[in-house]
Formats: sequence, structure tokens, C-alpha cells
Amino acid sequence: MTMNRIGDSELILNERGAIYHLDARPEEMADTIITVGDPGRVGNVSKHFDSVECIMQHREFITHTGYIGKKRISVVSTGIGPDNIDIVINELDALVNIDLENRIAFEKTKSLKIIRVGTSGSLQEDVPVDSLVVSTHSIGLDNLMHFYLVENTDAENDILHAFVNHTQLQDHLSYPYLNQANMNLLNRFFEGFHHGITVTCPGFYGPQGRVLRLGLSQPGLIDRLTSFAYGNFRITNFEMETAAIYGLGRALGHHCLSISSIVANRISKKFSGDPAKNMDKLIVKTLTIIAGEN
Repeated sequence: MTMNRIGDSELILNERGAIYHLDARPEEMADTIITVGDPGRVGNVSKHFDSVECIMQHREFITHTGYIGKKRISVVSTGIGPDNIDIVINELDALVNIDLENRIAFEKTKSLKIIRVGTSGSLQEDVPVDSLVVSTHSIGLDNLMHFYLVENTDAENDILHAFVNHTQLQDHLSYPYLNQANMNLLNRFFEGFHHGITVTCPGFYGPQGRVLRLGLSQPGLIDRLTSFAYGNFRITNFEMETAAIYGLGRALGHHCLSISSIVANRISKKFSGDPAKNMDKLIVKTLTIIAGEN
């Protein structure tokens, strides 16, 4: 890791010395972080805290840091999409691994626990609406991770190559990328969850096979995603952030996991009757597991 000073234009701080987009200082962020896409969901998480010690807000990025018992937790809204994840993960990393005052990376790095709690669409009929899915892996159909120097394991490359051969998406779109969840976190979220590969899309309509007024260049995408299998792995769901979190998070040395509440089943064409209720169930379940960690 470079020990050169990071320029003012590369690492932007505001007038109080907080990192720009998150408007957070190192002491204001916990080492265990829940990310949510919707800024309005931050309060739905922190209402379960025993106490809230600080609140920050800048644009769509809202942070509440507090405690459940002795466990310090931050919840951060990311907004939608891999581009926002690029901002959030890099700035979370900077808060713990860069001396902001001197603009020099620390020699000894620190790992955060980053857990996405979000919504998603199911791609399997037996993963119904209102179920909960933990992403064992995520495949990105965006191009974010191609801007970074990263390496995959042989096992990850095997799944990725099988996926590309099955979908043939590389012929017209950015070459997909794949990363695995942190296994230590994954093992804590077992009972009551479906497990599978999550596909991250760079948009909500065409990239997820929805047709309004424009035709699709990939009209068979949903079927190809649903039918993909590699060994015991299959694609269970898709959304818009997980692959970026897994890719950037692991490259920077953080422990990441994504958990989704299924609000729509794209195979059965069903939509949840009460998505807010099921999201609160997921939030409580996640916080209970996190708060029980040593």
C-alpha cells in the first residue's frame, strides 16, 4: 500500500474534517455496519437500538450510529446502484484505513463487517415473496469492478466462466464479475434463510428484463438466469448493489454479506402484500444475530 500523501482532489473532506459524501469522521462510525438502499430505512433499523449516539446526513447518505447492549452498530443508507456502492465502500474504508488529517494510508489495515439489508426479486419459483435470501456469491452485470485491480479464486472463476458460457452476456454487455460472501458471516445466517447466487444489475427496468416502451436487447435474460446452475449453486435473486459490495469489500479486506427480503417473484409474477412488514422481520433477525456476536 502506498505511503504517499493522497491529494485533496482524490480524498475530499468537508469543513469539519469529515469524509465528503458520508459526512462522517472515523470516531462516528462503528466497525459493524448495516447498509440499506433506502434512506428512509435507516430509522427503521436504528429504532431497534438501545441508544443512538450520532446522526449524519448528506444527500442520500444517512448514518445512525448507536448501541444494542454493548454492541456498537452503524446503519448507512447507500441509495441505489453500484455507483453509489463505489462511494460508500471506499469512504467507509478510508475512515478506518487512512489517516485523514495527514492523508496517508495506515501501514496496518483494519477490517469492517458490512452487511447489506435490502430488497430483491426472486428468480426461482420456490423462493417465494416474503422469504429471506442470503447471497453466497454475487455476479455483477455492471462494470464497476473492471476499474480496479482485483483477483478471483479459482473456484470463483469456474462459476463465472460457466455463467458466461450459459448466458452469453459477454457478447453485447460488459463482461460479468463474481465474488463470494465472507464465510464467517455467512455461517451465522443459516436458519430461516434461502441461500444462492445473487445477480446485481446496473438498472431496474431493461437490465432486469422489464419492458415499458423500449424493447430489450436481451429478451431471454430472465430465463437464462433462472436456468443457470453450477454444482449445488443456482441464481436465487437479483438486485442492484450486492456484487459491488462483495467485490470492493473483499478487495479492501472487509467482511461482507448481503441479505435480501424478497418483494417480487419474477417467475410466479407475484408481489409482496406487505413488504414493509417483511423488511422489519429481516431487520430484527439481522440485528439479533449481530448483537449476539462476541
